[in-house]
Amino acid sequence: MTDPANEKLPRRGDWPVDPQDDVAASKDRIWIDGCFDFTHHGHAGAMLQARRLGKELVVGVHSDEDILDNKGPTVMTLAERVSAVDACRWSTSSVPHAPYVTSLPWISHYGCHYVVHGDDITSDSSGEDCYRFVKAAQRFLVVKRTPGISTTDLVGRMLLCTKNHFIRSLTRTLAGDDGPGSQEERSSAAKEMSQRIRDYASDKTGLQPGPWVLSYAETGPAQEASIGTQDAGSYTTFVDGVRPKAEQRIVYVDGGFDLFSSGHIEFLRQVVKAEEALAHERGWYDDTPARKERLAESNNDYGPAYIVAGIHDDEVINHWKGVNYPIMNILERGLCVLQCKHIHSIIFSAPFTPSKAYLTSMPFGKPDAVYHGPTTFMPLTYDPYIAAKDLGIYQEIGNHKFQNVNAGEIVQRILRSRQMYEERQKKKGEKAAGEEAVQRREDMEKEAAALEKERAMRR
Repeated sequence: MTDPANEKLPRRGDWPVDPQDDVAASKDRIWIDGCFDFTHHGHAGAMLQARRLGKELVVGVHSDEDILDNKGPTVMTLAERVSAVDACRWSTSSVPHAPYVTSLPWISHYGCHYVVHGDDITSDSSGEDCYRFVKAAQRFLVVKRTPGISTTDLVGRMLLCTKNHFIRSLTRTLAGDDGPGSQEERSSAAKEMSQRIRDYASDKTGLQPGPWVLSYAETGPAQEASIGTQDAGSYTTFVDGVRPKAEQRIVYVDGGFDLFSSGHIEFLRQVVKAEEALAHERGWYDDTPARKERLAESNNDYGPAYIVAGIHDDEVINHWKGVNYPIMNILERGLCVLQCKHIHSIIFSAPFTPSKAYLTSMPFGKPDAVYHGPTTFMPLTYDPYIAAKDLGIYQEIGNHKFQNVNAGEIVQRILRSRQMYEERQKKKGEKAAGEEAVQRREDMEKEAAALEKERAMRR
């Protein structure tokens, strides 16, 4: 491996992304770097804290080869990892192929004075601190690592097939009335979870109100038995964020968003793109009195669509997919969606089947469009979007480059390279999955696949 102290810097035109000329360093421009492998809310939490320390956040993303040399195999490709970083609301720009050992010339080239990292130690293949050079230059800032979530932990859930991460009722858990431990421990955990939701429901600065966060409750379980429900249900506001403007179209999407990754992100990006195309057709961006009024009102024009993401409960996903899906619980999945710059509101515990009563009783009003993507991770025995189609608001997003990237695909990648990930787990001090446990996982995946095939045939 090249000695970072003697590294050969890219020439003008060879830097991975612009600018190609050096930028004057600013203390308001923060650098953070990492692997960002199947990006979870812990990564987003670090970026949020870093963004709050400045006015711009440049995110360095290590190459697949550097990570393999220093840490072990990645689950996601560089393109998939960069996609996740670019979608984070608090990320200003990304720099792929950033050195694994953070380089002063690199961060200085991109105009960053300070480097931010969590309070855990990161070492290179020689066992040396990856941040030793920026620390020596007194250009290193520490933020608190998000507890209870890591790539290593998620890989462990996949290999060991555990379900103890499931949340039965998010509302009761956030009230301190459900979950493991004593009442005091539940109350403390609930307080931390609620604060994390409030933190993530912030705008691109990380300091002002952002997405509106709600929870939905219906009278019956949102599983197969509720296919024909006409329950309008009720909504509870967790965080009172920015509401839609009168001229914005209300757009609804829903899903499990498990192991939130490039497949989900590209779908959301395509929804934004579709709505912007419609906006151009209706003159949203034309130099009209309406646009001048919007600019005068907010000092900065806002988008033509207000996108709301409904997130299904753990038991609902497990009902349809089996094994120990979802790998992330509803809070973890919600935080992943919440940090994404493409959405403006989320609804926890959204029904699996958005009925007419549900769609027409939303606090935002009836959606102008309900979008669904090309990936069918949970083949069904019925069409859950009948109501949206009957209302004339159903839209589909076509095929895209990340359409096959979903939780099932990520788990299969782990299983195909199990031995390498086992070694990575051991280095992290995590419990390794034995042959019997892995075989059980593979058998359960086969059973789930057979069930999906049977459902598809009955459809």
